[in-house]
Amino acid sequence: MKTPAPSALLRLLPFLLAAAAHGAVGVGAPPLPGAEVILDGSREMLDAKWTYWQGPRFASSLPIKWKIVPDPVDRGTVVQTDDPNAPKGRYGSADIVTKKAYRDFRLHVEFCVMNEGGNSGVYLQNRYEIQIQDGDATKHGMGSVINETESPYFLYKGLRQWNAYDLQFRAARFKDGKLVEKARVTMYINGVKIHANQEINQVWGGANSGIDGGNDGGKGITDSPGGLKLQCEGHDVRYRNIWIKELDLVRANTQFSRDN
Repeated sequence: MKTPAPSALLRLLPFLLAAAAHGAVGVGAPPLPGAEVILDGSREMLDAKWTYWQGPRFASSLPIKWKIVPDPVDRGTVVQTDDPNAPKGRYGSADIVTKKAYRDFRLHVEFCVMNEGGNSGVYLQNRYEIQIQDGDATKHGMGSVINETESPYFLYKGLRQWNAYDLQFRAARFKDGKLVEKARVTMYINGVKIHANQEINQVWGGANSGIDGGNDGGKGITDSPGGLKLQCEGHDVRYRNIWIKELDLVRANTQFSRDN
């Protein structure tokens, strides 16, 4: 194996130190080899890789109105879910989604809830919501596969602190146009595993929630990839350091270790 040049090692040093400090999951986790950074807190990347999801309730317009603001904890800038066209509770009116669609993937997302009751959500394939909601420890609450799993609320660091979701997702599988295997996810919050190869049954929230939300009450999942979506619901929630690695998970197993 060829040894990297000293200059190359110097360029890699910050990432190597971050990996040693944080491992592959948790706040500060660096992108895995082959992963793509899709949100770094800059306006340039936001506009290049994201757009609005123009669902039935869409009420905003391009360019994206979400704000680039100072990181409330560390240096740098982050993305704030602040859109004048999304009053509280009005999900689907100004949500943003990646321009690229994904099937199976490994995902890292860092988020910071600024105020009590702050609400947003991470939508896998613009279908399945992983909830972000301060003050809610129910199946509709923080870290839940919404309405389907218990909330690991005790692992949430609280307001104005960075939290991290790390997950591995396998899309639903179809044969001859019929659903034969449901979507599955394994997930960590702040470095602790909380969902292990969890089946996901449906899209919740109706047609305004995401792809297939209005199809047979959210149970009519279709065989198509979808983008990663972040929800804007009139609350101040901030995002940074989002990266994704595309996979091809042949078996119905999404389990992965903290170090991989």
